[in-house]
Amino acid sequence: MNSTPRTDDARKDEFAASPIPATGFAGLGLPSKVLRVLGRLGVEEPFPIQAAALPDALAGRDVLGRGRTGSGKTLAFGLPLLVRTAGRRAEARRPLALVLVPTRELAQQVTDALDPFAAALGLRLATVVGGMSIGRQAGALRDGAEVLVATPGRLMDLVERKDCRLERVAVTVLDEADQMADLGFMPQVTELLDQVRAEGQRMLFSATLDRNVDLLVERYLSDPVVHSVDPSAAAVSTMEHHVLHVHGPDKFATATEIAARDGRVIMFLDTKHAVDRFTKHLLGSGVRAAALHGGKSQPLRTRTLDRFRTGEVTVLVATNVAARGIHVDALDLVVNVDPPADGKDYLHRGGRTARAGESGVVVTLVTPEERRDVARVMADAGIRPHVTRVRSGEAELTRITGARKPSGVPVDGSAPTQEGARRGAAFRGIGTVPGRPGRAKNESRRAAEARKTAEARRAAKVRRGG
Repeated sequence: MNSTPRTDDARKDEFAASPIPATGFAGLGLPSKVLRVLGRLGVEEPFPIQAAALPDALAGRDVLGRGRTGSGKTLAFGLPLLVRTAGRRAEARRPLALVLVPTRELAQQVTDALDPFAAALGLRLATVVGGMSIGRQAGALRDGAEVLVATPGRLMDLVERKDCRLERVAVTVLDEADQMADLGFMPQVTELLDQVRAEGQRMLFSATLDRNVDLLVERYLSDPVVHSVDPSAAAVSTMEHHVLHVHGPDKFATATEIAARDGRVIMFLDTKHAVDRFTKHLLGSGVRAAALHGGKSQPLRTRTLDRFRTGEVTVLVATNVAARGIHVDALDLVVNVDPPADGKDYLHRGGRTARAGESGVVVTLVTPEERRDVARVMADAGIRPHVTRVRSGEAELTRITGARKPSGVPVDGSAPTQEGARRGAAFRGIGTVPGRPGRAKNESRRAAEARKTAEARRAAKVRRGG
């Protein structure tokens, strides 16, 4: 749609620069119904990305925006989308506005953020994501929904089933476009964008312009106005970053003591297998932990997040599926038990804390063989962390993270774990690929412990007269 595409360097230079006007919501052209909802929710002053993008988006301009997670970009695109759709009525299966997001969690976050404003404007909002009943989602579209929040894969399924048609979509948003590219959604995204109204408004938000995101901008945005809040600068100013050098066999004990701290924490590991094993260990150690990864059903993932938000669960052990789209108020610590692969992953993981102007701490546990890779990741992310050598049980670990020794009282009937020398071996077993050396030994140990626990419970039952 752009007649004279600019070079990548020119586009990136423009992407990095953005004037940020200072004004309150009342001066941004929002209708009174929206202002009343903002007041009821206690949202008084716009964040920089909102103050910058709202006037252009409300005027119908195409917008190219960058803001790190937690910077307030959902309302920056969501309020204009709703305001420009208000007063129109959707036919069955034909939404009028579309928000495409990469993950189920982000879809739910966007839905939750926009729902009170949609209700105030008389708009019906539907959410379609994988892992949920496609029949129920098709039913919501048949009933008529003006605004659709969707992940690309599930929306393609509904389009192919003819349960959704996009030719009436006049406002389209791509949120976290770089993550959609990372997850391989580009073919679905382009196919979906080809079906919405060609003359409609497009808004694209992304942390970077790499991974073919620039091609989306050139193909689908017409003379976009560019607004950016630099993600690295924001991360440096609102987060405290620590790299903790640990001895390999002590990494497990260190992570366990951090998990036992007061307050909530998200801990990232690389694989589903590792997440499940570490969660099981924490429960057996007396830590109220829960696992979150792509292998869990969507209803279970939703329940897990609800339990974490309410404090019923204090430790969320997750793969990168939790690095985007999860907002938890007053979360002050994120721990990379396994370091992230690149700087962007680091910033998105860390973005679970220090949201909406709050402060937070990001800790990365690093063994000697990981130091070089982590140094590269930090440089890519624009981070200069505090580097400290620590061991489990030390006062310095407690000072930085609030770590303490776990109670050892199993949670929810979980099998107790033994402390001491076995910790190092158990941690190495967490990341063991099925079929590799070490798995059978760890599993036989767990089986023996389970038998001992069962025998002890039977003996106690007999003593109670049961």
